[in-house]
Amino acid sequence: MTAANQAPELLLHHHLKKLRLPTVLREYEKLARHCATENVDHVRYLARLIELELIDREARMVDRRIKAARFPAIKSLESFDFDAIPTLNKKLVLDLARSEFVDRRENIIALGPSGVGKTHVAIGIGLDRGPRMLG
Repeated sequence: MTAANQAPELLLHHHLKKLRLPTVLREYEKLARHCATENVDHVRYLARLIELELIDREARMVDRRIKAARFPAIKSLESFDFDAIPTLNKKLVLDLARSEFVDRRENIIALGPSGVGKTHVAIGIGLDRGPRMLG
């Protein structure tokens, strides 16, 4: 490839880095080849490419927020063993997971002895809430 042929590609790489579009930079060639084989027009190609960038940005934003929360461990409500603690109100925990208390600006308090899952449930609720906070 000659320098004249490389100039537009180098300029594109520079612009995408300057605009902070890492997913577009990483995926545009592969997606262009794929769209060319499927006879996809340029508008649909661009829409797919930008959608990839948005999905990747949202995922990175969630990751940053989880890291900023400094959870002691990553735990989910799906992995919580409700059968091990039969006195825990499962329906209440699942209602709390819907996070309506956040929209109402209410607090929740988890009380109980050590080892009954307070932290696990709190982290699970926090992680479930994360993606909904983006909107």
